[in-house]
Amino acid sequence: MPNSKETKVLLLLNELVVNIETTFGKCMGISQSRLEIMIQLFECGEISQSQLQKTLKIDSSAITRHLQQLELNGKINRRKSESDNRITLVSLTDLGKDQMSGLWNEKIVFVKNMLEGFSEKEIDLTLDYLNRIQINMNKINSDRENKGTS
Repeated sequence: MPNSKETKVLLLLNELVVNIETTFGKCMGISQSRLEIMIQLFECGEISQSQLQKTLKIDSSAITRHLQQLELNGKINRRKSESDNRITLVSLTDLGKDQMSGLWNEKIVFVKNMLEGFSEKEIDLTLDYLNRIQINMNKINSDRENKGTS
């Protein structure tokens, strides 16, 4: 089993995730997670930190770290809600908004370079395969959660 094709798929996917995240960060000057946070804020304006976390499926400690770094770099603002002091609202600063178009264009170039040599059909097949893996992963997680509550 250690050298099965299935195991090789898992190892390659894991290596790809690390490689993509590392290369993306070097090319873009920002991590994929932080860029996704900025994109979400750009699209919705102001949002609560907890809603942002749920929307992007990032754990609470990670979202806090990302937001602290983005705030330190002047790209976001955080403030307490006037109606409920427990809620932290997050929005892009003018600097963050100004940087979005450049970052978005760089991301498009990065993805084009990453998929260079792939035909439209191959990209569609890759998306199909990855979506099927995601469905299977969701089922595994759901099954584990159901066993834990039994």
